[in-house]
Amino acid sequence: MFSIGIVQAAYIAAAVLFILSLGGLSGQESAKRAVWYGITGMALAVIATVFGPGMGHGWVIALMLAGGAVLGWYVAKTVEMTEMPQLVAALHSFVGLAAVFIGYNAYLEMARVGAMDAAAREALTGFAALVAHKSAVELNILRVELFLGVFIGAVTFTGSVVAFGKLAGKVDGKAKKLPGGHMLNAGAALLSLAMLIAFMNGAGAWALIVMTLLAFFIGYHLIMGIGGADMPVVVSMLNSYSGWAAAAIGFSLGNDLLIVTGALVGSSGAILSYIMCKAMNRSFISVILGGFGGATGPAMEVTGEQVAIDAQGVADALSDADSVVIVPGYGMAVAQAQVAVSELTSILRGKGKNVRFAIHPVAGRLPGHMNVLLAEAKVPYDIVMEMDEINDDFPETDVAIVIGSNDIVNPAAQEDPNSPIAGMPVLEVWKAKQVFVSKRGQGTGYSGIENPLFYKENTRMFYGDAKKSIEELLHLLR
Repeated sequence: MFSIGIVQAAYIAAAVLFILSLGGLSGQESAKRAVWYGITGMALAVIATVFGPGMGHGWVIALMLAGGAVLGWYVAKTVEMTEMPQLVAALHSFVGLAAVFIGYNAYLEMARVGAMDAAAREALTGFAALVAHKSAVELNILRVELFLGVFIGAVTFTGSVVAFGKLAGKVDGKAKKLPGGHMLNAGAALLSLAMLIAFMNGAGAWALIVMTLLAFFIGYHLIMGIGGADMPVVVSMLNSYSGWAAAAIGFSLGNDLLIVTGALVGSSGAILSYIMCKAMNRSFISVILGGFGGATGPAMEVTGEQVAIDAQGVADALSDADSVVIVPGYGMAVAQAQVAVSELTSILRGKGKNVRFAIHPVAGRLPGHMNVLLAEAKVPYDIVMEMDEINDDFPETDVAIVIGSNDIVNPAAQEDPNSPIAGMPVLEVWKAKQVFVSKRGQGTGYSGIENPLFYKENTRMFYGDAKKSIEELLHLLR
């Protein structure tokens, strides 16, 4: 067993590694190193905790670690990159549920220790010993901490389950609320506050149980009320919730590293959510309260027809073009077309074309989704541009190729004040001389919003599976 000094030193080292990991994730080139910082920090934290003072039931811990390792390995091997958003949402639900279980366990331990005599308390170890040596004021603080941990964890759990369902297509992606809308959420939150007051005044387990059920409802109803176009923000927001749940439980358990790690996750998730909301010109409060869309009237009617083009037509246009901008979206991920797109980029650059990628902050269904796919396909970092860096260049662009994107290239955001995405900054691809949209069919995107881009005079629809379509282009351009 490690001494408390060694454990604290390991916790400090792990916290530093976690901070370095978060910092390194800000750049594509440093991201791989940052991931290893995180892995090392977590391994150090687990080892220090498992072999720290006061730990018991080693066989149970070993069994759980082995089971978790096998499950993690299996998930990493079998989950496709396109399924990563729903996997992240599912993992957030585990964190939330863990916070609920730990909170209930803390309550049960408090009740058990409270029923012991002084002699029996002296023989206690671990968390029970921590509880036994707390004063009355400290025990009240512990009750508040575990109550908040359970509340945040329960909201995170059901919210993440709903987010998983929406991202996986198992739940309708449209925003849906029960009659009463926000008032139901507000009422449940106020009742939860009443349960806290009752719990602090000796109400017992029933107050904790009622609050948990209310929090489960808040998490469910809150995320059900958020539309598909906001799901990247939702995933980031749930990440923040899981961090705060971990921090609250860290206070309950007296675990400094859990507090620090939870605060890092919670604050970074909140900051990322805020940054994405700014990129979408959306109110952060509106998004998290399920206020997707500020439309007050009927959406603008889209007129015209979608004009199709074959691979030869696209190949001819690319051969004549000097500048090309590629806009990847979730459809590229679904078709697993990133390698073909990377090869297309190499061929065009080999012919002297200026090829760049335009990445919207909320492209795909997870922050950084497209960047990861392009990096995986060995696309050079220096030609992958953010929206603010490239948007002004579209008027001088000969060809813009949109691969599986909808909302992030939708001109209705600027042209239709009644559109659900009105005011959202988008990639202005329609200003390019020619626009080719690689799309499976004529349907709308994930959010269900019609896109006038598909009907513009300089747009041609390149129908079919993105991977097969790009591979056909490669054959013609070689």
